[in-house]
Formats: sequence, C-alpha cells, structure tokens
Amino acid sequence: MGGKFQSLPGFRDFYPEDCAVRNYVFEHWRLVAHRYNFHEYEAPLLEPSELYQKKSGEEILQQLFHFEDRGKRSVAMRPELTPSLARMAVARQRDYRKPMRWFGIGQFFRYEKPQKGRGREFYQLNVDILGEPSESADAELIAFAIDLMLNFGFCTGDFVIRLSNRDAWIDFMQDESMPEDKLQEFLQVIDKMERESPEKTDKKLAALGSSLQAVKNFISSTAADKHFSSIMDNLKARNLSEHVSIDLGVVRGLAYYTGTVFEVFDRRKSMRAVAGGGRYDELCRLISNDTVSMPACGFAMGDVVITDLIKETKHAHARLLSHLGGVSATDVQVIIADESRRAEALSTIQKLRTAGFRVNYSMTENKVSKQFTQGEHAKARVAVIIGSEHPKVGVKDLAERKEEKVDAGEIINLVRTILDKTPEGPLYA
Repeated sequence: MGGKFQSLPGFRDFYPEDCAVRNYVFEHWRLVAHRYNFHEYEAPLLEPSELYQKKSGEEILQQLFHFEDRGKRSVAMRPELTPSLARMAVARQRDYRKPMRWFGIGQFFRYEKPQKGRGREFYQLNVDILGEPSESADAELIAFAIDLMLNFGFCTGDFVIRLSNRDAWIDFMQDESMPEDKLQEFLQVIDKMERESPEKTDKKLAALGSSLQAVKNFISSTAADKHFSSIMDNLKARNLSEHVSIDLGVVRGLAYYTGTVFEVFDRRKSMRAVAGGGRYDELCRLISNDTVSMPACGFAMGDVVITDLIKETKHAHARLLSHLGGVSATDVQVIIADESRRAEALSTIQKLRTAGFRVNYSMTENKVSKQFTQGEHAKARVAVIIGSEHPKVGVKDLAERKEEKVDAGEIINLVRTILDKTPEGPLYA
C-alpha cells in the first residue's frame, strides 16, 4: 500500500527500471552528438520570466511555472532551452569560433494538460548551430535527427522528416496580396490545418484574404521547390534523402522561426511529433536588444515521445531490451561460503570493483544456496566462492557451469577471461 502522497499531475517517478530506459535515451543522444562534433553545455533551471516573454510574448506565461522569489524577481522554471542558449551565446559569442555547435540535455517544465507524449516535466535534447547562415547547417541538423532515429533502431518505414520552409509561405502571401503583418496569424492557421475542419480553416483564411483551395494548390505545386534544393542535394550526398518528405503543412508553432523548419514523425501517426526545429536567425538579436546579430538553427527531441515510440516499435524495442539486459547484469557474485573469511571476501570485492567489475554480495551471513539465488536475481555471470580452501578461491563460469580453484592473485584475470567470452544477458534459464 502506498502512502497518502503521490506525484503531482504531469510529473513522473523514475524507478530504477525507468531510469535505465531514460539513461539509454540519453546515451544515444550523447553518442550521436559526439559523432557530429557537438559540445555539451547546460543552463540554469530558473531564468527571469522576462526572457521567455521577450521571445514569445505575454501568452507564454500561461505555460510557465513562474513565481516571485525572495529578491522580488519574477522567475520561471525553464519551459525550453533556446532562449537560455541565445542569452549565453550573446554574452560570450566572441569567445567561441563560429559556427558554435552546442547540445544540451536537461529537464524542462510546462504547465500544460498532461496527455500521451506530453507531461508537465520532461527531459529534452537540444542541438543548435550558431553563426552559420548557410543551409548546410540546416542539412547537418536534419542528418543528425535521422542518425538519431537510426541509432535507436528505427527503420526507413518507421519515421519521416517532414521538411518545410516559412519563406515559401511568405512568397505565397505576397502572391495572394496578403498583408505582411498577418504572417504569424496566417502561419498559425497553417499549423493547425491538420487538426481543424476544412470549413473552419477556410473561414480563417478568407478573413486573411486567401482560401483553403489556394493553400492546397500551393502545397501541391512545385512553386516552393527552390527553397529545398540545397538541403535535399546535401542529404542525397549522404544517402539520407529517403527519410525526408517536403511538406509545407509543417510551419512549427513558435514565432521565432525564420526559414527552414522540420519535424520528425512516426509514419503510423500514432503520436505527436517526435522532434522538431528549424532556423531562428533573429532570436539572438531580439535577446540582445539589437546589439548582437547571429544566424542560428536547431532542433529538440523530448524523452517522452521518443521513449513511447521505441516501446511501440518492435525492432527498436528489441534493441532497447538487449541493451538493458547487458546493463542490468552483474559481473560477479561473491559467495561467502565461510563466514570466518568475510574480511578476506570484502578485500576481494573491493579489488574486483577497483578493476572495474560490477560486484554483488550478501551483506549479512546467508546460506550458500541463497547467495547463489541472489546472484541469479542479479543476473551475475561469474561467481567467486570464498570458502575454507585457503589460499584457493573458487571462480565459477555460470554460463558453462564450470568452476576452477585459483590463488587469490589470479581471480581478476580469470574473471576477465570468462566475461570476455560470455554473451550478455540472463544466464539462468
């Protein structure tokens, strides 16, 4: 029976098995980031509320966990990382060679309605390139996102990168003689087009001086192709273009995007976007009050959606389980068969751990059979049995059920030899 206290709505408890899955996601995030030569950074969990208002306006306060601290400052728990990144980059951009290739993994908070793929706290990977105006940077980020998915074990048929460009819609607005100051309102209509009825969308577009039919005609035409040729050629050279689909229906909800935008979707459309981002060339200038202008682009992937998708995709889930089987396995179970030799056993345990092995043992006197059962539950691969045969120690290969008697000084080498030939995973059938 649990106590009267429970976690708050939208917040999660991470039991050991949940932490193992989360760490698996983090490891893949870092693995690909390092392959792409990105450098890790971190920013505070608390920022001035004004930082988010500066980027998104007053409406962002509806999603913030914000309060007044004891210094009478309005502060907020960060809902995203990009404003902090822009603040940090602006402050010390002269200290770093361009382009700046940075990534961060951290916890974020948004006061939203909890639902599948979305909670009020979550972890997120942010990957950004600052100081590079060319579309090569956009292509680099898209390639990064594709490699992430492939490294998680997803196949071509599992996901798609939906690629768009806001400049294409600016061209459309000019052709339709729509006023420039209606850009954000128009993009919000396009962003919600898949989720709202055609009648409602057409009504909104009519109020802006266009129509749903005109939008559909533009999406199906080749008029916007010029905005994608450079990026697609780049991805074709990497043999990654098969994962990309040009889709002008993607515009991203945040106002600061200025050009290329993209989202990663599972092809079954069983959940919201797995990741997304784009170019935001004006954010540093906005954050710095027009003192620093620096082109930038980036994308983010949250842990909730990608974890759900991994668990719902057979081959990606199989890779996860294989990894967890190896991570959770114990290398050595030390069996203390003679309690009078516990001090010697503790010395052996410490030497094994210093050598880098994961070691388990019974902290109190216990029957030998129960100690072996403890090793079984820990998925131990080797048993080191310390009994009354001083100075000899038993080292047992639990996969092959073979035991050798060796001197204490030989234990580490023999354990290493056994582990080198033993497949990872449970050994007790």
